[in-house]
Amino acid sequence: MPIKILVADDEPAISEVVKLYLEQEGFTVFTAEDGEIALTIETTEQPDLLILDVMLPKLSGWELCQTIKRPVPVIFLTAKSAEVDKMTGFSLGADDYITKPFSPRELVARIKAVLRRSGLLQPNGTTLNFAELSINTAAQGVECNGQLASLSPKEFELLLFLARHPHVAFSREQLLTNVWGYDFDGDDRTVDATIKRLRQKLHDANYTYIHTVWGTGYKFEVLKK
Repeated sequence: MPIKILVADDEPAISEVVKLYLEQEGFTVFTAEDGEIALTIETTEQPDLLILDVMLPKLSGWELCQTIKRPVPVIFLTAKSAEVDKMTGFSLGADDYITKPFSPRELVARIKAVLRRSGLLQPNGTTLNFAELSINTAAQGVECNGQLASLSPKEFELLLFLARHPHVAFSREQLLTNVWGYDFDGDDRTVDATIKRLRQKLHDANYTYIHTVWGTGYKFEVLKK
């Protein structure tokens, strides 16, 4: 299953930027604008990593970190840049401490470093694993339900694009642009035909992966049958 990350920040613009960058890397992202909402999400969804602002309303990042009992990697993303604040964060068990303003790309790199140290992310990130589906981006190999799936290069590119953006619905035009390219001389039926072949080749007795979003297009989501 995709790695789940909770981003708790009372500035929606920051949460949305971080969410966008992380979803582009294939992570599932939850956002919370205060500590109480963050605690509820942490309890119900049990994310694999927490990104916490220190100065959250209702329940601060410090308090949230102390409240959560299960072991989970924590990164503080905050405007509090004093050395004493950093020492407090690390004393509470934080795995990293990043001050605002920050580079989203650097944040993603440091998140991946924490996930690798925690054993949650494979080195080099060459394999995406979803239930019984495994996508090796380096070898361009796909295994589903224990069987190798023989995909054409374009089928593989389409699957990889969708899998790297789970839960995001794309129109046929967007898929044509991102997978086939701006200068592709074709129509929407090309996407439909490729999706149909992918579904046939990714037959799984227990899960479905590529779903039609009526009125929009298609999305990648792991759902149990």
